[in-house]
Amino acid sequence: MHTANLLLILMAMVVAAYYLARGRSLVMAKPLGGIRHLHSLPFYYGLRASLWCAVPSLLLLVIWLIFDEPLIAGLVLGSLPDALQPTSVSEENLMLSTVRNLATGSLAADNVDSALVVASERLIALREMGSRIVSAGVLGLALLGGFGAWLTISPLLRARQQVERVFKGVLFSCACVAIFTTLGILLSVLFESLRFFEAVPVTEFLFGTSWSPQTAIRADQVGSSGAFGAVPLFVGTMLISFIAMVVAVPVGLMSAIYLAEYAHGKVRAYAKPVLEILAGVPTVVYGFFAALTVAPFLRDAGAGVGLSVSSESALAAGLVMGVMIIPFISSLADDVITAVPQSLRDGSLALGATHSETIKKVIFPAALPGIVGGVLLAVSRAIGETMIVVMAAGLAANLTLNPLETVTTITVQIVTLLVGDQEFDSPKTLAAFALGLMLFVVTLILNFIALHVVKKYREQYD
Repeated sequence: MHTANLLLILMAMVVAAYYLARGRSLVMAKPLGGIRHLHSLPFYYGLRASLWCAVPSLLLLVIWLIFDEPLIAGLVLGSLPDALQPTSVSEENLMLSTVRNLATGSLAADNVDSALVVASERLIALREMGSRIVSAGVLGLALLGGFGAWLTISPLLRARQQVERVFKGVLFSCACVAIFTTLGILLSVLFESLRFFEAVPVTEFLFGTSWSPQTAIRADQVGSSGAFGAVPLFVGTMLISFIAMVVAVPVGLMSAIYLAEYAHGKVRAYAKPVLEILAGVPTVVYGFFAALTVAPFLRDAGAGVGLSVSSESALAAGLVMGVMIIPFISSLADDVITAVPQSLRDGSLALGATHSETIKKVIFPAALPGIVGGVLLAVSRAIGETMIVVMAAGLAANLTLNPLETVTTITVQIVTLLVGDQEFDSPKTLAAFALGLMLFVVTLILNFIALHVVKKYREQYD
């Protein structure tokens, strides 16, 4: 049975288990004087039966979907003659691909070894048998679970507690998934970075001032020195991010204060959605705007006052990136300021404070954690932005603090290093993971700084 059809039947059984169990609880409550004599509401009895019906069946189905192909592939390869047994992973993948193409009819069986044709037939038979077994197992477990839940219903059954324990376990599992996913990302980047640092010293990567990741393939090749000093990338990233924050933080924060505290309701109703439209504009559009409008304007304006402004500059990328980030700070800060209890405003005004003093002395300190969180999110977005930098700041890894010159960032170099077919055994490709690890460390440091600021300046109210 196809997986989609199996899920539809299982869904119908889950719904049926809910209504049957709920109806049985109502029938039991009727001679007792109503549902108030039940330990839990009828809804929980029905939901308990649905969970008993769905959870074991879905677990079996998920396990089968994860392991069915490796299991069937192992059985098919094991049935091949000794002369056709693969001796390497690449040969095994090629053999499996051929057998699967034969099974689906994508490859004609005329010029193929007869043993592979037999293997394709065995593959089809194993898939059909596995589908029948898992269908019977899933539907059988659903039936047994639903019937068992229906049979054990009683007025004293603590159905609500059982349901809540299940949902608590689901929430805990989701939290574990998030934690283990983060840990997996960290470990994968860390291991590849350690391979990179085996070829390139850490001191050269962290303190070197020349970045040219092209390595020589031949001994006589010219122009591929393989310099991996990442200081120009760090400086370029910080320079563009700083320019973006100089634009985004004041404008975003002031607009949030105006919309939350000063703007009329009708103005806020139109201004806030219009401002948040900026957050929905694709970054490539900002990149086009930076490359075709802002950068030429800055170059012409600089030439008018005697300054030499590059066609691709950190200033152009930073200004446009700041405009892009404004909605993040503004929206989050506005929501946080609006969430400050009205009683704090009323108390401050009643004591004689002006509106502006109330904002500075009461509302802003109370909203500081959310504002810091919004700024931190904006900084992370600025550090991780790629498209605007590629189109407006260029790819040249120049070590400079002059915002009028061309620079590049860590994320741009990661994309450049991983474009196309790559072999993950050369320092050039592994350098991308080292750069990713540095981004992770920087983000972690920003989190610690934000927590320290929030802890030091936060004001708590009862």
